[in-house]
This record gives sequence, structure tokens and C-alpha cells, in this order.
Amino acid sequence: MNRDDYDEIAEGIDYLAPVPDDVLCEVVTRDGLCFWAFDRDTMPDLSGEVDPDRALAAAACAGCSVIRECLELELRAAGAHTVGIWGALAEDDRREVHRVWKWRHVNRRARGDEPE
Repeated sequence: MNRDDYDEIAEGIDYLAPVPDDVLCEVVTRDGLCFWAFDRDTMPDLSGEVDPDRALAAAACAGCSVIRECLELELRAAGAHTVGIWGALAEDDRREVHRVWKWRHVNRRARGDEPE
């Protein structure tokens, strides 16, 4: 991934900025595949992957309908200290997205487009 990818991902979840944390949490826990359909026994063998963390994130979240909501929730809750698989992104990718995401939020607040 490159800087443009991270910018695009962060921009793609901007619409979730006004959604309250509790609503995001409810949606993710209710509809997230990892909460009710994830089966670790069916995970593919990732030993030959160039980037197994990215491959695992993609495989674990494949078909999930709340990937964006999940990512927004994790960026709010864990920020740069994110761990695990959230929003179909590996930890390193989420940390990079977090930098862009945070910058976007700060600038929206400065313009008065987002409540504090």
C-alpha cells in the first residue's frame, strides 16, 4: 500500500464521523462476520504469503458488510495502538490510515465541519 491508498481508505470512512461510538459498536458486533461466522479452522495456510498479516486480514474479513464501520470504530477506540484484525487491514496499514484519518478529523474540526 502507498500513501494514496491510505488517503483513499480514510476518505472512504469520512461519512461515519458523526455516527456515535455506541451505534458503531452495535452495528459491528451485530453484523460483523468475525463476531458470528468466523471459523479459525477454515483459515487458509498463509505460510507462503509475502505479507501474511495483510493476507490474514483480507481472508478473515472477506464478505463482511461492516468493514468500514469496523475500521472507524477501531481507529476511534485504539488509535495508533491498534492490534489484531479490524476493518480488513493489517496493523501496520491501520496505523498508517490512522495518521491520515486523524489529520482529516482535526482539519474538519478546524473548519467547523465536525463537532469536538
